[in-house]
Amino acid sequence: MTKLPINIILADDHLIVRGGIKSMLEKEKSFQITGEANNGIEVLRLLEQGIKADIILVDMNMPVMGGIELTERLKRDYPDARVIILSALDTEKYVVKAFKSGACGYLLKNISTAELIFAICHTYEFGQYICAELSGRFLNRLLTIPDPITNENIENIEFSALDVEILTLLSEGFTNQEVADKLFTSKRTVENHRQQLIDKTGSRNTIALVRFAMLNGII
Repeated sequence: MTKLPINIILADDHLIVRGGIKSMLEKEKSFQITGEANNGIEVLRLLEQGIKADIILVDMNMPVMGGIELTERLKRDYPDARVIILSALDTEKYVVKAFKSGACGYLLKNISTAELIFAICHTYEFGQYICAELSGRFLNRLLTIPDPITNENIENIEFSALDVEILTLLSEGFTNQEVADKLFTSKRTVENHRQQLIDKTGSRNTIALVRFAMLNGII
C-alpha cells in the first residue's frame, strides 16, 4: 500500500514550466512539494538540509548540473530517492542514457496532467515508468526489427573477445585506422581480421558483416 503523501522535489530552471508543474501537482492530495530547485546543485543542497524526497522530478537540461549528472549523484548518495527525467528530447539514446545513469522514469514535456500524476504514482510504487508516447514508439520499432538471419552454421562459428571488440567498433562507425588506434594495433592487422570475419560469416562486405553480428546477437 502506498505511503502518503509522496514527497516531491521539482528541479527545472524554467520558472514558468516549474510553476506550471507545481500548480498541477499541488492539486493532488497525495502529493507534497517539499522543494524546488533551478539545477542539480540546488537539489543536492536541499537533500543535505534534510528535505524529504521520494520522487525528484528533474529537467534533463539545466545549468551548473544537469539531469544526467544529478541522477548519477543521487543514485550514489541518495539511492532511496527515485528520479524521473522530464525532457523534450525524445530519441532513444537519451532515454537509454537516463536509465543507465539511474533514472526510474522518463517523461516528455508534452505529456498530459493525468499521465504525469500516474507516472509519479507508478514510479513511486513499482519502480519504473516511461511515458506512453515513447513506449509506443519503441514497441513499434521492435516490431519492425527483422528476424535474425537463419544460418545453420552459426553455432559452429566461434567469435573471440577481439572479434567482438572489432565488430563493436565497426558498428559504431569507426574506420580501420581508428579501430587500430583504440586496440593499440596496426591498421593492416585490423583489415586482415575484418576480412577473416567477412569470410567465415559469408558476408559480402563490412556493412553486411556488422548487420550479421547485430542480428545474431554477437554485438
